[in-house]
Amino acid sequence: MIISADQLNINMNRKFIYFINPISGTGKKILLLEIIKKETELKNIPFEILHTNAAGEYEYLKEKIATEKITDIIVCGGDGTVNQIANALQGVSVNIGIVPMGSGNGLAFAAKIPKQIQKALKIIFAGNASFIDSFYINNKFSCMLCGLGFDAQVAHDFARQQKRGLATYVKQSTKNFFTAKPYPFELNIDGNIITTEAFFISIANSNQFGNNFTIAPKASLHDGLLDIVVVNKMSKMRMIWTVMKQIRNGQVRMYEDKKYHRNDIHYFQTKKLSIKNPGAAPLHIDGDPAVTASTFEIEIIEKAFKLLMP
Repeated sequence: MIISADQLNINMNRKFIYFINPISGTGKKILLLEIIKKETELKNIPFEILHTNAAGEYEYLKEKIATEKITDIIVCGGDGTVNQIANALQGVSVNIGIVPMGSGNGLAFAAKIPKQIQKALKIIFAGNASFIDSFYINNKFSCMLCGLGFDAQVAHDFARQQKRGLATYVKQSTKNFFTAKPYPFELNIDGNIITTEAFFISIANSNQFGNNFTIAPKASLHDGLLDIVVVNKMSKMRMIWTVMKQIRNGQVRMYEDKKYHRNDIHYFQTKKLSIKNPGAAPLHIDGDPAVTASTFEIEIIEKAFKLLMP
Protein backbone atom coordinates (compact mmCIF):
# COMPACT_ATOMS: atom_id res chain seq x y z
CA MET A 1 0.00 0.00 0.00
CA ILE A 2 1.35 3.41 -1.02
CA ILE A 3 0.78 6.28 1.41
CA SER A 4 0.83 9.81 0.05
CA ALA A 5 3.15 12.40 1.59
CA ASP A 6 0.17 14.52 2.69
CA GLN A 7 -1.51 11.57 4.37
CA LEU A 8 1.75 10.55 6.04
CA ASN A 9 2.12 14.05 7.51
CA ILE A 10 -1.45 13.91 8.83
CA ASN A 11 -0.94 10.50 10.40
CA MET A 12 2.42 11.39 12.00
CA ASN A 13 0.61 13.81 14.28
CA ARG A 14 -2.14 11.40 15.29
CA LYS A 15 -2.50 8.93 18.12
CA PHE A 16 -5.50 6.63 18.51
CA ILE A 17 -7.38 4.81 21.23
CA TYR A 18 -9.78 2.13 20.00
CA PHE A 19 -12.59 1.05 22.30
CA ILE A 20 -13.93 -2.48 21.77
CA ASN A 21 -16.66 -4.34 23.64
CA PRO A 22 -14.93 -7.22 25.48
CA ILE A 23 -18.07 -9.41 25.43
CA SER A 24 -19.17 -8.92 21.84
CA GLY A 25 -19.30 -11.92 19.48
CA THR A 26 -15.96 -13.73 19.71
CA GLY A 27 -15.37 -14.47 16.02
CA LYS A 28 -16.37 -10.98 14.92
CA LYS A 29 -14.23 -9.40 17.64
CA ILE A 30 -11.13 -11.38 16.60
CA LEU A 31 -11.62 -10.28 12.99
CA LEU A 32 -12.09 -6.67 14.11
CA LEU A 33 -8.89 -6.75 16.17
CA GLU A 34 -6.89 -8.21 13.30
CA ILE A 35 -8.12 -5.60 10.83
CA ILE A 36 -7.55 -2.70 13.24
CA LYS A 37 -3.99 -3.77 14.03
CA LYS A 38 -3.08 -4.40 10.40
CA GLU A 39 -4.61 -1.25 8.92
CA THR A 40 -3.47 1.14 11.66
CA GLU A 41 0.11 -0.16 11.62
CA LEU A 42 0.17 0.31 7.83
CA LYS A 43 -0.74 3.95 8.40
CA ASN A 44 2.08 4.35 10.96
CA ILE A 45 -0.35 5.66 13.57
CA PRO A 46 0.42 4.87 17.23
CA PHE A 47 -2.61 3.24 18.87
CA GLU A 48 -3.92 1.48 21.94
CA ILE A 49 -6.90 -0.86 22.27
CA LEU A 50 -9.05 -0.58 25.40
CA HIS A 51 -12.24 -2.26 26.54
CA THR A 52 -15.57 -0.48 26.83
CA ASN A 53 -17.35 -0.77 30.16
CA ALA A 54 -21.06 -1.21 30.79
CA ALA A 55 -21.08 1.39 33.56
CA GLY A 56 -19.99 4.12 31.13
CA GLU A 57 -17.09 5.24 33.31
CA TYR A 58 -14.83 7.21 30.97
CA GLU A 59 -13.90 10.28 33.02
CA TYR A 60 -10.32 9.02 33.23
CA LEU A 61 -10.00 9.65 29.49
CA LYS A 62 -9.64 13.42 29.89
CA GLU A 63 -6.34 13.16 31.72
CA LYS A 64 -5.13 10.32 29.49
CA ILE A 65 -5.85 12.34 26.35
CA ALA A 66 -4.00 15.36 27.72
CA THR A 67 -0.92 13.55 29.05
CA GLU A 68 -0.52 11.10 26.14
CA LYS A 69 -1.53 13.60 23.41
CA ILE A 70 -4.31 11.40 22.06
CA THR A 71 -5.92 12.90 18.95
CA ASP A 72 -8.64 10.36 18.10
CA ILE A 73 -10.97 8.14 20.13
CA ILE A 74 -12.44 5.38 17.97
CA VAL A 75 -15.58 3.67 19.21
CA CYS A 76 -16.09 0.16 17.86
CA GLY A 77 -19.65 -0.25 19.02
CA GLY A 78 -23.17 1.11 18.86
CA ASP A 79 -25.02 4.31 19.72
CA GLY A 80 -25.07 3.61 23.46
CA THR A 81 -21.29 3.39 23.68
CA VAL A 82 -20.84 6.47 21.50
CA ASN A 83 -23.22 8.28 23.84
CA GLN A 84 -21.20 7.39 26.95
CA ILE A 85 -17.82 8.32 25.49
CA ALA A 86 -18.96 11.51 23.73
CA ASN A 87 -20.65 12.66 26.93
CA ALA A 88 -17.46 12.13 28.93
CA LEU A 89 -15.41 14.05 26.35
CA GLN A 90 -17.50 17.19 25.96
CA GLY A 91 -15.18 20.18 25.79
CA VAL A 92 -12.11 17.99 25.14
CA SER A 93 -10.14 18.67 21.97
CA VAL A 94 -10.29 15.23 20.40
CA ASN A 95 -11.90 13.59 17.37
CA ILE A 96 -14.38 10.75 17.79
CA GLY A 97 -14.62 8.05 15.16
CA ILE A 98 -17.05 5.17 14.79
CA VAL A 99 -16.65 1.63 13.54
CA PRO A 100 -20.34 0.61 13.65
CA MET A 101 -20.74 -2.59 15.66
CA GLY A 102 -24.10 -2.03 17.36
CA SER A 103 -27.63 -3.23 16.72
CA GLY A 104 -28.93 -0.05 15.08
CA ASN A 105 -25.91 2.24 14.45
CA GLY A 106 -28.18 5.23 13.97
CA LEU A 107 -25.53 7.93 14.41
CA ALA A 108 -23.08 6.19 12.09
CA PHE A 109 -25.69 5.78 9.36
CA ALA A 110 -26.84 9.40 9.76
CA ALA A 111 -23.22 10.48 9.31
CA LYS A 112 -22.87 8.17 6.28
CA ILE A 113 -20.30 5.94 7.98
CA PRO A 114 -20.50 2.44 6.43
CA LYS A 115 -20.82 -0.70 8.52
CA GLN A 116 -17.95 -2.51 6.77
CA ILE A 117 -14.87 -2.32 9.01
CA GLN A 118 -12.34 -1.41 6.31
CA LYS A 119 -14.56 1.30 4.84
CA ALA A 120 -15.22 2.80 8.27
CA LEU A 121 -11.49 2.82 9.01
CA LYS A 122 -10.78 4.52 5.68
CA ILE A 123 -12.98 7.43 6.80
CA ILE A 124 -11.22 7.52 10.18
CA PHE A 125 -7.75 7.55 8.61
CA ALA A 126 -8.77 10.40 6.26
CA GLY A 127 -9.10 12.59 9.36
CA ASN A 128 -12.03 14.77 8.30
CA ALA A 129 -13.77 15.77 11.53
CA SER A 130 -16.71 18.15 11.91
CA PHE A 131 -18.64 19.34 14.92
CA ILE A 132 -22.07 17.80 15.42
CA ASP A 133 -24.84 18.71 17.82
CA SER A 134 -26.25 16.69 20.70
CA PHE A 135 -28.90 17.43 23.30
CA TYR A 136 -29.87 17.10 26.94
CA ILE A 137 -33.04 15.46 28.18
CA ASN A 138 -33.42 16.21 31.90
CA ASN A 139 -29.66 16.80 31.99
CA LYS A 140 -28.95 13.38 30.48
CA PHE A 141 -26.84 13.41 27.32
CA SER A 142 -28.09 12.16 23.95
CA CYS A 143 -26.05 12.28 20.77
CA MET A 144 -28.74 11.11 18.39
CA LEU A 145 -32.29 10.17 19.36
CA CYS A 146 -34.62 9.83 22.33
CA GLY A 147 -38.05 8.29 22.27
CA LEU A 148 -41.12 8.16 24.50
CA GLY A 149 -43.78 5.48 24.09
CA PHE A 150 -43.85 2.64 21.59
CA ASP A 151 -40.24 2.68 20.38
CA ALA A 152 -38.97 3.07 23.95
CA GLN A 153 -40.93 -0.01 25.02
CA VAL A 154 -39.29 -1.89 22.14
CA ALA A 155 -35.88 -0.71 23.40
CA HIS A 156 -36.65 -1.91 26.93
CA ASP A 157 -37.81 -5.33 25.70
CA PHE A 158 -34.93 -5.64 23.23
CA ALA A 159 -32.40 -4.98 26.00
CA ARG A 160 -33.71 -8.01 27.90
CA GLN A 161 -33.14 -10.42 25.01
CA GLN A 162 -30.14 -12.75 25.03
CA LYS A 163 -29.78 -12.55 21.26
CA ARG A 164 -29.43 -9.12 19.65
CA GLY A 165 -29.44 -8.02 16.02
CA LEU A 166 -31.95 -6.76 13.45
CA ALA A 167 -34.09 -9.92 13.46
CA THR A 168 -34.61 -9.70 17.22
CA TYR A 169 -35.41 -5.99 16.98
CA VAL A 170 -38.02 -6.62 14.25
CA LYS A 171 -39.55 -9.41 16.35
CA GLN A 172 -39.85 -7.15 19.41
CA SER A 173 -41.22 -4.27 17.29
CA THR A 174 -43.88 -6.51 15.77
CA LYS A 175 -44.86 -7.92 19.16
CA ASN A 176 -45.18 -4.44 20.67
CA PHE A 177 -47.09 -3.07 17.69
CA PHE A 178 -50.10 -5.24 18.47
CA THR A 179 -50.12 -4.29 22.15
CA ALA A 180 -49.13 -0.63 21.75
CA LYS A 181 -51.34 1.99 23.37
CA PRO A 182 -51.33 5.78 23.10
CA TYR A 183 -50.06 7.86 26.03
CA PRO A 184 -51.19 11.34 27.12
CA PHE A 185 -48.63 14.11 26.56
CA GLU A 186 -48.46 17.88 26.82
CA LEU A 187 -45.74 19.59 24.78
CA ASN A 188 -44.65 23.18 25.40
CA ILE A 189 -42.74 24.68 22.48
CA ASP A 190 -41.89 28.36 22.87
CA GLY A 191 -45.09 28.87 24.87
CA ASN A 192 -47.25 26.99 22.38
CA ILE A 193 -49.06 24.07 24.04
CA ILE A 194 -49.91 20.82 22.27
CA THR A 195 -52.04 18.36 24.26
CA THR A 196 -52.39 14.99 22.62
CA GLU A 197 -52.51 11.23 22.97
CA ALA A 198 -49.66 9.68 21.01
CA PHE A 199 -48.19 6.26 20.35
CA PHE A 200 -44.71 7.75 20.49
CA ILE A 201 -42.67 10.93 20.42
CA SER A 202 -39.20 11.03 18.86
CA ILE A 203 -36.73 13.77 19.77
CA ALA A 204 -34.13 13.56 17.03
CA ASN A 205 -30.78 15.13 16.32
CA SER A 206 -30.35 12.73 13.40
CA ASN A 207 -32.77 11.31 10.85
CA GLN A 208 -32.32 7.74 12.08
CA PHE A 209 -34.06 5.21 14.26
CA GLY A 210 -31.19 2.92 13.22
CA ASN A 211 -30.70 0.30 10.53
CA ASN A 212 -31.36 3.03 7.94
CA PHE A 213 -34.93 3.49 9.21
CA THR A 214 -35.59 7.21 8.82
CA ILE A 215 -38.07 8.90 11.16
CA ALA A 216 -37.12 12.60 10.84
CA PRO A 217 -36.11 13.02 7.18
CA LYS A 218 -35.24 16.72 7.48
CA ALA A 219 -32.98 16.31 10.51
CA SER A 220 -29.34 17.37 10.43
CA LEU A 221 -26.50 16.58 12.80
CA HIS A 222 -25.27 20.17 12.78
CA ASP A 223 -28.15 22.60 12.16
CA GLY A 224 -28.60 23.64 15.81
CA LEU A 225 -32.16 22.26 15.86
CA LEU A 226 -34.00 19.26 17.25
CA ASP A 227 -36.55 17.47 15.07
CA ILE A 228 -39.66 16.44 17.01
CA VAL A 229 -41.99 13.79 15.61
CA VAL A 230 -45.27 13.05 17.40
CA VAL A 231 -47.27 10.05 16.13
CA ASN A 232 -50.76 10.71 17.45
CA LYS A 233 -53.57 8.32 18.40
CA MET A 234 -55.12 6.61 15.36
CA SER A 235 -56.00 3.13 14.17
CA LYS A 236 -53.08 0.69 13.91
CA MET A 237 -53.56 0.26 10.16
CA ARG A 238 -53.64 4.01 9.64
CA MET A 239 -50.52 4.35 11.77
CA ILE A 240 -48.58 2.01 9.45
CA TRP A 241 -49.53 4.07 6.39
CA THR A 242 -48.91 7.40 8.16
CA VAL A 243 -45.47 6.42 9.50
CA MET A 244 -44.42 5.10 6.07
CA LYS A 245 -45.48 8.43 4.55
CA GLN A 246 -43.46 10.24 7.22
CA ILE A 247 -40.39 8.13 6.44
CA ARG A 248 -40.63 8.87 2.71
CA ASN A 249 -41.37 12.57 2.79
CA GLY A 250 -42.15 13.99 6.21
CA GLN A 251 -42.43 17.78 6.08
CA VAL A 252 -41.64 20.15 8.92
CA ARG A 253 -44.67 22.31 9.73
CA MET A 254 -45.13 25.22 12.07
CA TYR A 255 -47.26 24.36 15.10
CA GLU A 256 -49.06 27.69 14.77
CA ASP A 257 -50.78 26.33 11.64
CA LYS A 258 -54.59 26.25 12.20
CA LYS A 259 -54.79 22.69 10.81
CA TYR A 260 -51.80 21.48 12.77
CA HIS A 261 -53.68 19.93 15.70
CA ARG A 262 -55.75 17.74 13.33
CA ASN A 263 -52.68 16.07 11.80
CA ASP A 264 -51.92 12.41 12.42
CA ILE A 265 -48.25 13.33 12.83
CA HIS A 266 -46.77 16.51 14.24
CA TYR A 267 -43.31 17.26 12.85
CA PHE A 268 -41.53 20.43 13.90
CA GLN A 269 -38.07 21.79 14.73
CA THR A 270 -36.99 23.68 17.82
CA LYS A 271 -33.98 24.36 20.05
CA LYS A 272 -35.76 23.35 23.25
CA LEU A 273 -39.08 22.10 24.56
CA SER A 274 -40.81 20.67 27.62
CA ILE A 275 -42.92 17.51 27.67
CA LYS A 276 -45.32 16.46 30.42
CA ASN A 277 -45.69 12.70 30.62
CA PRO A 278 -48.58 11.93 33.03
CA GLY A 279 -49.03 8.42 31.63
CA ALA A 280 -45.43 7.42 32.46
CA ALA A 281 -44.59 6.50 28.87
CA PRO A 282 -41.28 4.60 28.77
CA LEU A 283 -38.08 6.34 27.63
CA HIS A 284 -35.04 5.38 25.60
CA ILE A 285 -31.89 7.45 25.06
CA ASP A 286 -29.87 6.62 21.95
CA GLY A 287 -31.52 3.21 21.79
CA ASP A 288 -30.78 2.23 25.39
CA PRO A 289 -33.62 1.94 27.93
CA ALA A 290 -33.72 4.76 30.47
CA VAL A 291 -35.77 5.67 33.53
CA THR A 292 -38.81 7.74 32.58
CA ALA A 293 -40.10 10.87 34.30
CA SER A 294 -43.30 12.88 34.62
CA THR A 295 -41.72 15.94 32.97
CA PHE A 296 -38.86 16.36 30.50
CA GLU A 297 -36.80 19.46 29.76
CA ILE A 298 -35.00 19.05 26.43
CA GLU A 299 -32.43 21.40 24.88
CA ILE A 300 -29.95 21.27 22.00
CA ILE A 301 -26.18 21.29 22.61
CA GLU A 302 -24.65 22.95 19.58
CA LYS A 303 -21.23 21.69 18.46
CA ALA A 304 -21.11 19.08 21.20
CA PHE A 305 -18.20 17.04 19.78
CA LYS A 306 -16.14 16.44 16.65
CA LEU A 307 -17.04 13.37 14.62
CA LEU A 308 -14.91 11.80 11.89
CA MET A 309 -17.12 11.68 8.79
CA PRO A 310 -16.77 11.33 4.99
